[in-house]
Amino acid sequence: MAIVTGAGSGIGRAIALRFAGEGATVRVVDIGEKCARDTVEEIVGVGGGATWHVCDVSNQKSVKELFRKIAGEGSFHILVNNAGISHIGTVETTTEADFDHVFQVNVKGIYNCLHAGVGYLKANGGVILNMASIAGSSGLADRFAYSMSKGAVIAMTYSVARDYLAHNIRCNCISPARVHTPFVDGYLKKMYPGREEEMFKVLSAAQPIGRMGKPEEVAALAAFLCSDESGFITGTDYALDGGFFNLRG
Repeated sequence: MAIVTGAGSGIGRAIALRFAGEGATVRVVDIGEKCARDTVEEIVGVGGGATWHVCDVSNQKSVKELFRKIAGEGSFHILVNNAGISHIGTVETTTEADFDHVFQVNVKGIYNCLHAGVGYLKANGGVILNMASIAGSSGLADRFAYSMSKGAVIAMTYSVARDYLAHNIRCNCISPARVHTPFVDGYLKKMYPGREEEMFKVLSAAQPIGRMGKPEEVAALAAFLCSDESGFITGTDYALDGGFFNLRG
């Protein structure tokens, strides 16, 4: 059984679909009921097993109740902490409310799921995969709060991997560059009305490989890192970046 947060759209949805295709029973967790339902319907429609659960990962009480409910239905062995939000701004333009909101979802949200989930995984071992970003380890313009949050995700990944070696729990994270999701399309429509196609090309060219990543490509790496084939890998931040780190300039 696998729990995937933020599985109602984008990368999380692709991961849930990939896991179900690999034979896992997936617990689809999202703050939006319709999105979660749609993912489950797609999984069930192709013969997979999944249930949907509405949860705000920033609310620890709700997270604990959800994990207690899921664990009561059977052991889970995979936890994918994917739920998160983005934010654009420098340290000057980021308001306190913006900063707190990003922290509550992207940092405390993953902490809440780790805090609630590790105890159940200790019994039989398992795999934790956190969704970070290249923003967490590289200086990106106008991403102050978002970069802060993803840097914290990377640090939490290393800490959990170290602390739970003896419990046979592996913990890794993936740091994608820009991935083409509905969020990107919405961003372009809002910020560049009438210039969406032009700016899409500009954003795509930011990756040396010349395009954005695909959610399915992130899902493929997630499937590997949560499989027995990666049993010798823990405490690692995987850059899935189209050459962003090593091939620029």
